[in-house]
Amino acid sequence: MRRTTVDVRIGDLMMGSNYPIRIQSMTTTDTMDTEATVAQSIRMIEAGCELVRVTAPSQREALNLEAIRTELRARGYTTPLVADIHYTPNAAEIAARIVEKVRINPGNYIDKKKFEVVEYDDAAYSAELDRVRDRFLPLLHVCKEYGTALRIGTNHGSLSDRIVNRYGDNPAGMVESALEFLRIAADESFHNIVLSMKSSNPIIMIEAYRLLVQRLESEGLPPYPLHLGVTEAGDGDDGRVKSAVGIGTLLEDGLGDTIRVSLTEEPEAELPVARALAARYDPHMGGGTSASTRAEPINLQYQRHRSAAVSVLGGEHLPRVLADLRGFGIYQPEDLAGIGHLYDAQTDKWTMTDQAAEFVLVGDQPLPFMAPSGVRQLVDASTWLAGNDKLYRVPVWSAEQLLATTEEERHSVLNVIHVPVSQVTPSWIEQVRQLSATILLVEADTELPYRNVRDMFRQMRDAGCSMPIIVASSYASCDQDEPLLQACTDVGSILADGYGDGVLLRCTDHTMAPQERLAWSTKLSFGILQATRLRMTKTEYISCPSCGRTLFDLQETTALIRSHTDHLKGVKIGIMGCIVNGPGEMADADYGYVGSGPGKITLYRGQSIVQRAVPTSSAVDALINVIREDGRWIERG
Repeated sequence: MRRTTVDVRIGDLMMGSNYPIRIQSMTTTDTMDTEATVAQSIRMIEAGCELVRVTAPSQREALNLEAIRTELRARGYTTPLVADIHYTPNAAEIAARIVEKVRINPGNYIDKKKFEVVEYDDAAYSAELDRVRDRFLPLLHVCKEYGTALRIGTNHGSLSDRIVNRYGDNPAGMVESALEFLRIAADESFHNIVLSMKSSNPIIMIEAYRLLVQRLESEGLPPYPLHLGVTEAGDGDDGRVKSAVGIGTLLEDGLGDTIRVSLTEEPEAELPVARALAARYDPHMGGGTSASTRAEPINLQYQRHRSAAVSVLGGEHLPRVLADLRGFGIYQPEDLAGIGHLYDAQTDKWTMTDQAAEFVLVGDQPLPFMAPSGVRQLVDASTWLAGNDKLYRVPVWSAEQLLATTEEERHSVLNVIHVPVSQVTPSWIEQVRQLSATILLVEADTELPYRNVRDMFRQMRDAGCSMPIIVASSYASCDQDEPLLQACTDVGSILADGYGDGVLLRCTDHTMAPQERLAWSTKLSFGILQATRLRMTKTEYISCPSCGRTLFDLQETTALIRSHTDHLKGVKIGIMGCIVNGPGEMADADYGYVGSGPGKITLYRGQSIVQRAVPTSSAVDALINVIREDGRWIERG
């Protein structure tokens, strides 16, 4: 059930818990190009966009919103427009007289970020708040007069120096940044407000929204609708995985009233993804869950749960990836290519990719050849008991089977209990909690996998049971976005809450070739682990989705940088179209490539500028040189 919110009016569109989860996106055209912006807006609207956001970086663009709105209305489109404002209160006040909603970022609407360390005593800080109030009040008065809605949208990384010095560059600072503005709005009895807490790191984003909801309740402020999004998510599957982990986790909490998925793709490509995420939880879209209450997270603040170490699982070990080979007809070494193990028949040698499964579930059909080094086969207990290899193969038991054996009859290092989450109860946990050398492989077999598996982890914690747990789930029609998004929510949300020691995903789409199904499952498992910051196995790109401020072709540039750097395992590269989305929005990146003017790029190491005004023609080579200087460059194998 969704969190109950106040209603917010955005032109003729209503937003809040009494209405569908609204889907929105943002134009990427130059706002001064009226025809191009109108044409793109129409494509977005016809793809299902319910709010069209347009950047207004200066008064000039803000004034041109009138021409854009007039032309759209003349063509029969009444979808509300949202002006996106950074740095320029005057532009916001102009836009608020024209469009139905204005978005401001409290981190840079009045303050300027200079990355300075400043100590404020209470009097000095109070004086700063008075300055914020004086500059913010004119916009509130315009919004009240014109009936304009307001989004107060905090972005991690663009927090003001004042907030960072006082509260920290963290979710607490993000929430306080918004609350300063909300308290002023409350004093003015203005409540036509939507809130957002965005970050390119899904873990930070999730924690910030949860903390915001708690702080609104504790301060007695209205429960404003929430706009969900992961900033600068990137493109392709990577962008969808990061977005789904962050947004899906919060939707499972019952949070979220509008969604924008920020992909480095055409705006209309974002809308089906947002709609697929929302539809699962919104009865207006044919979805909705049977739960009568909101799901409560295990932890308000992220904390990695440490289970006991069993073999190479749990404890301080990285989460593991498992592959289910049952029913795939694995007859020769080459058949393991889909799970990242490549066999060269000429040399009779195996090579392992950076994304290779470490355990394989084989049931009663062990591999008919020697497994790659480091790969353990999980076999049915009856097959294990009857076989000769009781050391390198691992038995998979039901709880009843395992409890009926003696310790001598079990594997001395690793035993697996395979159980549906629907069967895990406090009494069941009490039966198995004292078993040694044992892990659980839990099947997410219910309508609400995240909630049921989360409840299981809570019960395990409360019972003092520290067994490592692998979470398994199955998906069909895997050549489309929906199963990927569901997996990121069902399994990714557990990992984003700090729980789980491994992942086993299955693709049951038999229209796909077996190798494609195995590759889908394995690649997505590693993608979810990377999105939850638990295991870095590839280069990560934090790229903005482009807008009218962008100074180069983001899709083309992202593809170019990726083609040169996608072998740099664990390196995070921010690719930002302009200084607005520059050092702030790529706060989580190791290196930054930021548009600073027509044909010019500024390169960053973390949040520090390395080179300014680098010509676009040589900027990728310059970026590689910076990475090389740090000793992080490797040549392709």
